[in-house]
Order: sequence, then structure tokens, then C-alpha cells
Amino acid sequence: MTADSDSQQTFIQLLKKGNTSSASAAVGNAGIAIVKGIAAALTGSGAMFASTMHSIADAVNQAFVFTGSVLAEKKPTRRFPTGFGRVINLFCMVAVLVVTIMAYETVREGIHLMSHPTESHGFWLNLAVLLLSTAVDGFILVKAMKEIVHESRVNAKGLQIFGAAFRNVGRAAPPTRLVFYEDLVATTGALLALIAVVVTALTSFTLLDGICTILIGFLMLLVAFRVGYDNMVGLIGVSAPPDVEEKVAKIIFSNPNVTDIYQLRILQEGRYYHVDGLIELKPGLTLADADDMKFKIRDSLLLDADINDVTIGIIEDNGVKNWKNLETFRSDKANDRS
Repeated sequence: MTADSDSQQTFIQLLKKGNTSSASAAVGNAGIAIVKGIAAALTGSGAMFASTMHSIADAVNQAFVFTGSVLAEKKPTRRFPTGFGRVINLFCMVAVLVVTIMAYETVREGIHLMSHPTESHGFWLNLAVLLLSTAVDGFILVKAMKEIVHESRVNAKGLQIFGAAFRNVGRAAPPTRLVFYEDLVATTGALLALIAVVVTALTSFTLLDGICTILIGFLMLLVAFRVGYDNMVGLIGVSAPPDVEEKVAKIIFSNPNVTDIYQLRILQEGRYYHVDGLIELKPGLTLADADDMKFKIRDSLLLDADINDVTIGIIEDNGVKNWKNLETFRSDKANDRS
């Protein structure tokens, strides 16, 4: 196999590891944006125009984010020893800029429509397109919710997925969070546009077209702020959620020779975690035995699919309780032995 075929194979493997939610959303929103754009041009509906802008922003964003999720899966190199996990945060920040620009244009169009309200036509075309948009965006939203449940390792089925997704969205990968927030707003925006189209067609309240257009623009700004904040925190470097820390501690304490955790730091990069800890072992162990314990604990942690880097140091038990839940873990170990 040649070097070119090796690189091609690697590229294909990286594509397979890319975020599926963002890929599906990019394709779905691109198709919906084309259909909405044609409908907006034919009918002159401001709400349809706003919904079109939102779908264009979503399609561009998801394409960016999928590219970032692929690059983030590259293995660490000598120059970048901690990997490329934070690359996805950079791509998401670019996506935030796109959403912000589109939101500005949408709000400006809404203000124009309120100042100069116009009657739209093609009611049935608008209705059909918006119903299709709601269905597609809703499908992508449900897919993103399932991805959140999967990435956060939560057991939820059926209608439980909806509540579990909202509770655990912070633990999902950055691209999955972006898809979730954007399609939550996209589905809401499509429903608002649907209401505006129906009301303006049946009544003389033409101002609703501009009002709904402005509301959709502000919803887009809300998504931009939320996603921007999440990814800014990710670029700085954020600690893992408490339940992840507890899970790591439980794996460490599963080794019978571990008496305490002197210090533990878990940093989240993208959807992966870097573990850096100093553990205390039973007194009297030889250096060779202590080294064996250290490597066994490291290997146990690396078995977790969410952990891709572990640095463990060892010291002898100093007789002082350092880990906050030490007694709980000791009692759990005693129960396991009994």
C-alpha cells in the first residue's frame, strides 16, 4: 500500500469519526434552505425570508462544524502532544460569527417589514414549505437529542430522551451542542413563521410578519451567544463535570492498593478528557510493584472511550485524608469485598 493510499485511508477513517449530527444537519438544512429561498422569492413573505436565512446559516455552520469534528479526531503528534480536541471549538466560533451576521440581516429585514408591511401571496406554497421545514428540523433535533444521550452515557429511551437531552446537553461534544441549540431554534423559528403566514393570510394583521421575523433573528442571536460562550470556555480549558470526576475516582479506587487521591485534575478538550492525578498507595510496596499499580490504573482509565490521555503519579500514603469522598469509596470497597 502506497503512502497516498495510507493517507487516503486515514482521511476516510477520520471522516467516519466526524460528528454525524452536524453532517446530517448540514445536508438537511442545505436542502431546506433552497426550498425556502425559492418560496420566499415567489411569495414575498418576510417570515419565510427569515427562516431561509436561518437555514442557510445552519447549513454553513454545520458544514464548518463537521469539518472541525473530523480534524479534532486526528491523533496527537510530537508537535501537538495533547491532540487536536480544541480545533472543534475554533470551528464552532467561526459558526457563531456566521449566525450573528445572519441574525443581524434577519432583524434588519424584520424592522423593514414593520415599517413597510407588505402582503405576501402563495399561501399554500408557504404552508407546505414550512410544514416540510418543521418536519426536517424536528427530525434533526431528535437525532441531536439521541446523540446527546449517547455521548453523555445516559440510559434513556422513548420520551425520556427529551428530558435527558436538556439535562445533559452540557456534557455533549461541542458540535452536538451546536446542532441541538441551532435546530431547537430552527424548529421554533419554523413554527413562528408558520403562525405568521397563516395569520397574515387570514387577517389584515400584516405587522405579524415583521414581528415574527425579528423574533427569529433574536433567537438566532441567543444561539450565537450560548454557543459562543460554551466554545470560549472550551478554548480556555474547562474542568470535567463532577460526575465524570467521580467516575474517574471510582476507577482509581477500584485498585485495592490505592488508599487516597492526593490531587486530581480532569480537563475537557472537545468531547475527550485529560486526566492528571497523584495517588497514594499502601505503604511498604516496592518500587516495581508501585509502578505496576500505576500502569494498571492508567490502563483502566484509558479503557473509557471518553478519556484519551492519562498522567498518573504515585506517592506513599501520608495518613491524611485528601479526597473529599474518601470514606464513601472506602465503604463501597468494603461492601464489594463482603
